[in-house]
Amino acid sequence: MDKKTYSSSELFDDNPEIVIIHEGEAYRLRITSKNKLILTK
Repeated sequence: MDKKTYSSSELFDDNPEIVIIHEGEAYRLRITSKNKLILTK
């Protein structure tokens, strides 16, 4: 099975943060000032 691949620009679309819902819980994926990704609950 092939894995879906997305570029960060596709996901974020000029926003610094997105919210991912997983099993009813919200997780925030954000781009830091040093251009790193951080996932928090």
